[in-house]
Amino acid sequence: ISPKIVTCDFKDLPGNILNNFLKDDPTSVVQMETLAAGQFLLLPQSFGNIYLGETFSCYVCVHNETNQPVQSVSIKADLQTSSYRIPLTTQQNTAPLMLDVDETLSDVIHHEVKDLGTHILVCEVTYMSNYNTLASFRKFFKFEVMKPLDVKTKFYNAESDEVFVEAQVQNITSGPIILEQVSLESSTQFSVKSLNEDSDGFSVFGDVT
Repeated sequence: ISPKIVTCDFKDLPGNILNNFLKDDPTSVVQMETLAAGQFLLLPQSFGNIYLGETFSCYVCVHNETNQPVQSVSIKADLQTSSYRIPLTTQQNTAPLMLDVDETLSDVIHHEVKDLGTHILVCEVTYMSNYNTLASFRKFFKFEVMKPLDVKTKFYNAESDEVFVEAQVQNITSGPIILEQVSLESSTQFSVKSLNEDSDGFSVFGDVT
């Protein structure tokens, strides 16, 4: 059972009070305080979808469950797409370690996803076997990167040689999205004027909540 995580944006009324409580929790992971302890113990083979532009975060942990130390333990984590492979873990450039009984080796990885489609997180653990030979095993975790927004445009050519552009932005995710800014960046041959506000600075669409 995962504990309840209560957090909010720093601009909200509680400010940073709730987030500071999470940071002081002994079960929290650094830079991943909003991830409950029960949620980072195991990553399922397919854990759902993530949207383009979001940051994929993962806690990778190797635990020595044997009754003897394990030599030369190292972690490697890569993110594989249909066209490239990205190394993610910060442990790849460190020397292999010895894990005593019940000891763990862990790493927290973050990556902003910039491509749509299927992504596969490849985790590989290398260690020294009882026969003094290097051994390794891999785990694969697949997820889909989805498109969060759909943009449709319409162009109107006026007799005054002006071009009117209408853009419809649709949220196609399963939850709400807050748009901080929507703007049109034109080429140097055009000058752009927004028609979303009247001369008094009020939105032509009325009050938006």
